[in-house]
Amino acid sequence: MKCFPRLLLPFLSLLLAACSHQGPDPLVIGMELKYPPFEMTDKAGNPTGVSVDLAYALGEELGRDIEIRNISFDGLIPALKTGNIDLILSSMTRTEERARSIDFSDPYLFTGLAILAGKDKGVNGIHNLNEAGRVVAVKLGTTGHVYAKEHLPNATLRVLEDENTCVLEVAQGKADGFLYDQMSVYRNAAKHPDTTTPLVEPFKKEAWAIGIRKGNEELRKQVNQFLSDFRAKRGFDEIGDRYLKEMQDGFAELGIPFVFDPHQH
Repeated sequence: MKCFPRLLLPFLSLLLAACSHQGPDPLVIGMELKYPPFEMTDKAGNPTGVSVDLAYALGEELGRDIEIRNISFDGLIPALKTGNIDLILSSMTRTEERARSIDFSDPYLFTGLAILAGKDKGVNGIHNLNEAGRVVAVKLGTTGHVYAKEHLPNATLRVLEDENTCVLEVAQGKADGFLYDQMSVYRNAAKHPDTTTPLVEPFKKEAWAIGIRKGNEELRKQVNQFLSDFRAKRGFDEIGDRYLKEMQDGFAELGIPFVFDPHQH
């Protein structure tokens, strides 16, 4: 049997000690980087946005590096359940159906489903879209998609995989309305003011939360503590001013509470 020279033994001991004291594994966070200003990429292709800043603040709080994986929205829950990611931080609404397969943090943002309506389509509310002959665009896997399937039986649903495609269906007159969150409705209506109308008052209130694999109670507690501390330190206000100032002002003019207000529900 070969033996290591005695002089090498102290170095081997130091190497083994260093390996045994490595820091914690990176926290792998899944999000779909196609939802500005929350999840997007900069000109160099790097993740940026509200959720990205929130993810890195979480990593700093927990003393863990952050790895962000860009995953299609309908693939996020499967990726979490199979262990490919540790958390979902992708503007995901906490619903009873989703909570049957994954756990959620406390809510960190409050919003609701709204309507991007065609300018001359005679749509004043959600009731107008549940009529024969109406065409409603929805993004696959979203709560707007689920709502439309359950509550708009008389409409024709156009299920698409991309937000921008849904918006263009309305802007080009191919759909009467697009069901999506109120912030996106506001933002997209500003891009197509001549052909769309934003019905921003939500017809269904929702809350966004961070998705966590079932049974990971320790991580869930850590995330909830972070969210509480981050709100107390006015971290959400800083993020809002950085990315959402124009939208905040627009909501104020409409008399609609802004999304980070925990007291509106």
